[in-house]
Amino acid sequence: MLKPRAKLPFSEEGLQAILIRVLRPLVKLALASGLSFSSFSAVLRRLYIEVAENDFALPNKPQTDSRISLLTGIHRKDVSRYRGQALTDSSPPLAVSQTGRIVARWLADPLYCNDDGSPKALARTSVDDSPSFEALVSQVTKDVHPRAVLDEWLDRQIAFLDQDEYVHLDLTSIIPNASEDALRHYFTRNLHDHTLAAVTNIMSEPPPYFERAVHYDRISAALAARLDEIARQESMALLLRLNKIAHNALQDDPGGDSRWIAGIYIMPQAVKPEPSAVGDVDKGVDE
Repeated sequence: MLKPRAKLPFSEEGLQAILIRVLRPLVKLALASGLSFSSFSAVLRRLYIEVAENDFALPNKPQTDSRISLLTGIHRKDVSRYRGQALTDSSPPLAVSQTGRIVARWLADPLYCNDDGSPKALARTSVDDSPSFEALVSQVTKDVHPRAVLDEWLDRQIAFLDQDEYVHLDLTSIIPNASEDALRHYFTRNLHDHTLAAVTNIMSEPPPYFERAVHYDRISAALAARLDEIARQESMALLLRLNKIAHNALQDDPGGDSRWIAGIYIMPQAVKPEPSAVGDVDKGVDE
């Protein structure tokens, strides 16, 4: 059973320094998207109220406007005004969910993938019950015609046709060429889950989630590029294997209310070293 830490590891001043670094990329995204500071702060105000109400209520006591105001530092009139106005999280649109399920099956079902989890090239339509793109889509959903899915995927370069009219899945293009709804969904889900795992680990004893990183600073661009390529290949192989295991296990799974996700990020980045640090190498595995 997880127990909250008796004392959180950060002071208010220390947490402010952390938030400056953690929020900087999101502020960059907000400015690039035209979201003003007043709009950003309005979202934060409503989030403070919602989290205080749902996650910091006292046992067997109703949560009041006054207590939420005390917890958040937000005026009680504003608490009363915004409390109960649900914030809408990003949920996967139907087309995004269907695409994910079709791709997952293509990469896991022995009929449609190779032993290493890579997708087979598929005929557009079935001949003598042989595997085809039409059969693949029909096994996942009856709500959309396979031709409509193929046309959409060809347009977004998620798939392409060879000279024999066989359909190939392009794994490198699934996310970069996704629709705006898909990009928003995956960005929100992945960042939320990673952040939630990290926060839960900090607040709980023992930390429940696996979260590790290998990092090397002040290395050459050539080495960074080499490590990036190796990491991409190894990570994709792991994700394909996990997808196949999960897909096959679903056949006998009774179902329930649990959720599981495994994600990987890889980021080579050019940075300006501090003058005093030139010649040093910062390296290690995060514990």
